Amino acid sequence: MSGSEAVSESRIVQLCLGSGPDRPAAKLAAMITRSANAPIALIHLTEDGERLQLAGAAGMPDDWPRFGPTPTSVTLAGLVLGHQHPIIIADITEDPRVPRYAPARTLGVRAYAGFPIRDPQERVVGVCTVVDLRPRRWTPDELAAVDEAAQACTALVAEQQRADTHRRFLEAVLQHLHVAVAACDENGRLVFTNAATRLLSGAMPIGAHISECVEHSLLTDDRGRPVPFEELPLCRALRGDQVCDAELTVSVPGKPTKTVYADAQPIVGADGRRLGAVVAVRDVTDRCRAERFRHVEQAVADALKVADDIHEAAPGILATVCVAFGWPRSELWLADREAGALVLAARFPDGEGAPSPAEADVLTEAAWRTGAPVWTCDPPDGAAKPKTGLAVPAPSGGRVLAVLSFFAAAVDDPADPLISLLSGIGTRIAEFLERRRADELTVALDRSRNDYLALISHELRTPLTSIGAYVEMLRESDPATVADDLPGLLDVLGRNSTALRRIIDQLLDLAALDGGHAQLACEPVNLAAVVEAAAKAVQPLASAAGVCIALDLDAGPTITGDPVRIRQMADHLLDNAVKHTIGGGRVTVAVTRPRPAAAELTVTDTGLGIPDDERGGLFLPFHRTQRARKHGIAGNGLGLAISRAVVESHRGTIRLVPVAGPGSRVVVRLPIGQAR
Repeated sequence: MSGSEAVSESRIVQLCLGSGPDRPAAKLAAMITRSANAPIALIHLTEDGERLQLAGAAGMPDDWPRFGPTPTSVTLAGLVLGHQHPIIIADITEDPRVPRYAPARTLGVRAYAGFPIRDPQERVVGVCTVVDLRPRRWTPDELAAVDEAAQACTALVAEQQRADTHRRFLEAVLQHLHVAVAACDENGRLVFTNAATRLLSGAMPIGAHISECVEHSLLTDDRGRPVPFEELPLCRALRGDQVCDAELTVSVPGKPTKTVYADAQPIVGADGRRLGAVVAVRDVTDRCRAERFRHVEQAVADALKVADDIHEAAPGILATVCVAFGWPRSELWLADREAGALVLAARFPDGEGAPSPAEADVLTEAAWRTGAPVWTCDPPDGAAKPKTGLAVPAPSGGRVLAVLSFFAAAVDDPADPLISLLSGIGTRIAEFLERRRADELTVALDRSRNDYLALISHELRTPLTSIGAYVEMLRESDPATVADDLPGLLDVLGRNSTALRRIIDQLLDLAALDGGHAQLACEPVNLAAVVEAAAKAVQPLASAAGVCIALDLDAGPTITGDPVRIRQMADHLLDNAVKHTIGGGRVTVAVTRPRPAAAELTVTDTGLGIPDDERGGLFLPFHRTQRARKHGIAGNGLGLAISRAVVESHRGTIRLVPVAGPGSRVVVRLPIGQAR
């Protein structure tokens, strides 16, 4: 015999016997040994006719190996299956039908008798066998006993077929459940998983230990803490525990994180011995997410309901969202329309060591510019810093009023419901900002009405009273003597009528600019030249007040617009700066080009300054600060309002910028482009 032949025979010998005879078949085999007066009886069954599986045995020597299934091609039972009738052999060493490498030769079998086992449909599905380790001639009674036993096995086969059918039905049901089901034996090795289990946790090969199946996933409890292996529901059930509704989070690389509820219990046999454990896992991600969404929405609504301004509400809103979704960082940026930039309003967490960015990142800027949510996801590089970002705008009336930015280390794509939730929060914030803006405008309107009444009372009534008084004086004067006083009276009447006309013209001008009805020229304007001319015009007033005007003009910026209106705006700004620099000081005027598509005019004075609580209404009509009124500075509160209207009609921005020390600074930014 060659080496390869020896190996083949050895392997065949190892596979000759099955490893798990069931109890009824074993009892039947024992009855066969007594009835047939044979030392050994074996019952083999087959499903495909090519492999045999030991179902029952009696008298089998201890040194016979127990492995299976066994190929039928080299066995004596295979002869019975092939011929489908009994095979009777008195001495296998002398029977040419016995295969050369039959396991019976190696095991020392000499006599053999095998009868086919048929199912209820008369198909041969197994072999009922008696063997002897010495040659013998089987008697008719002995063979009849084996034949009767083979016929009795038909009932056993029918029962197994029913059990197999039940098992197949049960497995089909479990495989089509949306609930993930897995079972393991007493040693912790998987014996069953359904499709939902594999979909939830990835590949879970049958026979693998459950510790191997959880190595590639992260399991955390409802507080986000990693779950030790021995505390997993299936492991607890193996110890005899009953587990009900254990909440876990399953994170598998490359798959969305899932929230699940697990129920587990031990599997106990009829004799009370623990056979294994089974676990059923329900995916409740959508339900938990819906509950989390409701909680977040309600918390945001409550925070906005009681807050006086967005700075008060924002920290709670950011904290609620981050805690709910496990995100480490978030920010709220407000759009400053006058500055044409985003301003940080709040961040989470707001620690002392947190950076204070002066400008928004690219993601936040993109959401502001486009008015749509923007999502970015960088591939993980092992760093702990957030790699994923989501920016959601807060739009209203075609403008973005604020942007919410969230950052995390996770790389899962955002689900549509999450985008909808955060967009809804952005909408709520925009509505809150609009309501607060409306409230502020209502207060400003009331103040403007009061200021307007004060203007009518003082700025209009005073010249009108003077005109009326002089007209009455002319009527009552002696015609003979009035000629001497007439030049002086006419001067007074002219000055007062001019003042009235100027106020009325300014009011009409402001109304036309704000209403978009003013006719604007559209031609190249050298901003530096216009500002220089305005500075020369205000120089006499500045000299009289002891104010020094310093110019720093870049001759490059040329905008497109109305030169008369641009000059009007520059006159108002410089005149206002000089008037409010009391007792001498300095006014610095600069023209720069901070960006290729923008020119900037900056007017800085060292005068009275603007209190914080009055900054918001600075560019509203009729607004005059308390300091201006206290010092008796002439004006009607229309100059800065007109300047604002001129700038906005040229698609620019005007804003008040804080300065260190006394004084104020107004910055005008104009696009190098077409006026409206």
